[in-house]
Amino acid sequence: MFVSYLILTLLYFQTAVLARPGGESIGCDDYLGSDKVVDKCGICGGDNTACKVVSGVFKHTLTNLGYHKIVEIPEGATKINVTEMSKSNNYLALRSRSGRSIINGNWAIDRPGRYEGGGTMFTYKRPNEISSTAGESFLADGPTNEVLDVYMIHQQPNPGIHYEYIIPGDNVISPQLLAHRRPGEPLNGQLEIPESTNHEDEDLHRETDTLTGQSAGSFPVIQPGRFSSHQPENQVPAVQPPRQNREHNWKQIGKTECTTTCGKGSQYPVFHCVNRITHEEVPEGYCDSSTKPIPEEEACNLFPCPAFWDIGEWSECSKTCGLGMQHRQILCRQMYANRTLTVQQYRCHHLEKPETTSTCQLKICSEWQIQTEWTSCSVPCGVGQRTRDVKCVSNLGDIVDDEECNMKLRPNDIENCDMGPCAKSWFLTEWSDRCSAECGDGVRTRSVVCMTNHVSSLPLEGCGNNRPSETTPCNNGPCAGKVEWFAGSWTQCSIECGSGTQQREVICVRKTEGNFDVLNPYECSYLERPPSQQSCYLKPCGAKWFHTEWSTCSKSCEGGFRVREVRCLSDDMTTSTQCDPQLKPEEKEPCNTQDCIPEIDENCKDKYYNCNVVVQARLCVYTYYKTACCASCTRVANRQSGFLGRR
Repeated sequence: MFVSYLILTLLYFQTAVLARPGGESIGCDDYLGSDKVVDKCGICGGDNTACKVVSGVFKHTLTNLGYHKIVEIPEGATKINVTEMSKSNNYLALRSRSGRSIINGNWAIDRPGRYEGGGTMFTYKRPNEISSTAGESFLADGPTNEVLDVYMIHQQPNPGIHYEYIIPGDNVISPQLLAHRRPGEPLNGQLEIPESTNHEDEDLHRETDTLTGQSAGSFPVIQPGRFSSHQPENQVPAVQPPRQNREHNWKQIGKTECTTTCGKGSQYPVFHCVNRITHEEVPEGYCDSSTKPIPEEEACNLFPCPAFWDIGEWSECSKTCGLGMQHRQILCRQMYANRTLTVQQYRCHHLEKPETTSTCQLKICSEWQIQTEWTSCSVPCGVGQRTRDVKCVSNLGDIVDDEECNMKLRPNDIENCDMGPCAKSWFLTEWSDRCSAECGDGVRTRSVVCMTNHVSSLPLEGCGNNRPSETTPCNNGPCAGKVEWFAGSWTQCSIECGSGTQQREVICVRKTEGNFDVLNPYECSYLERPPSQQSCYLKPCGAKWFHTEWSTCSKSCEGGFRVREVRCLSDDMTTSTQCDPQLKPEEKEPCNTQDCIPEIDENCKDKYYNCNVVVQARLCVYTYYKTACCASCTRVANRQSGFLGRR
């Protein structure tokens, strides 16, 4: 019963056009000798002009992991091509509108190969992951007999999916195809729905597919007599030649090997020319070639293939370095009629089940290493910072990017340091070059400010109450008078920068021949008196050099040095870099360069002739010997003091 059922099913789906004796063939319109063929969009006798090409690129940015619908392939589509534009960790998936999975359903990744669905055969390609940069693809000739949906299993940024298929235009169904097609054959790419179905052998064909949760389906049953008397209308039957009583005839002597060892293959009968009486095989030339039967395909090895474990690809390692885990999908699968079905796992119990998890280690993790000691504090006093060099080093000793190491375990490479309180000093500029009055008494000025000292190498006193003077007197000589209200020249601005004031002398004079007489002011009261004071603004102050007083000399004789701190300060007394470096005052200079002259004590004499022995024995540290050999011990002490001073 089961074998008959499968043979009827095979006949139902057989669509090959067999050549007729005499060399003539049947066209897609079922007429003998017709040369009509189906065009790209499934139209019998069409010229492709009614075909409509649909194409596009899915470039949407996706955020959620999982299945995302890309495009809908309509019923009747041909030349289907769905291709990932570049390689990625995403996967393409295909399922019917009814929800039945065809490729990569239910989070299970299928192997590349051929998969039947929607009335056509899809070729699923996944290029080599190492040697190719191409992405995945679905290809099918079509036509489809139902609506199909294409999905992408999103795991990383979408590189773009290109899709293309061909569909017939509106109102392009061929009338000849309607009148002359065989039942069950495609109508413009659509298969006729069978009138009844058979539910036998449900253990294999109706088992729930763990990929989709949908039934694997059943085969349609052919009603008796459906194909027995079909004859296209308006067609003259081929004339059969009269039967001849020949000596030789064609005889079936066997069949070809089955194309598969299990799971429904195909084979063909083999005909040889034999003697009609002895049945001995003779060369084919003895028989009439026009009467040789056409071999028809027959189903064979219809029993299901043994179930097997279908092993998916390992997932990425859970860690980029060190010991991690990886997983893979394991499914029990069974092949039948060129289709691979997912079945219950008990069918694979005769096989050892592969592991679904495994440990993995891409490489040994890198580690943090401290390359240098802490630097000195960034300031000599107050709160500053110090640093050290910290690097991420691989197990081979190479310095790698910080991301290779655990950032949570990174040692500090910068920290605060407190060098204690800073001293304070008076900072002052040089005296101004110009006197405040062009004639008569005036003053020269300088700026004075108390600030924290950071860089002095010698101890400096605090600012205290001895503020240095900001002015000093100057005189450019006596002033000369002028006629009537005589306004002298304006004095220089009271400050070198910013807003200040300037004055001039206004007197009442009378001009005489070759001379001027000074008068009392009331003599000029009837005249408008010129102003004697006005505001002035020479320029923005900008930055100027300030310095402290000189420190105490480091030595009292034989050459020492003294220091002061120099800073460039802006108008608001903050540190600036805008001062002229060539005008920067000296920060260090020599002092007390005279030779050291020891004081001579008339009472300091040697009382013994052998005081050199006392010195050599280093007995001068004792009061008795220091007094008895005063001159010798003093000379030694002075030499040692001078040596230490010159170090």
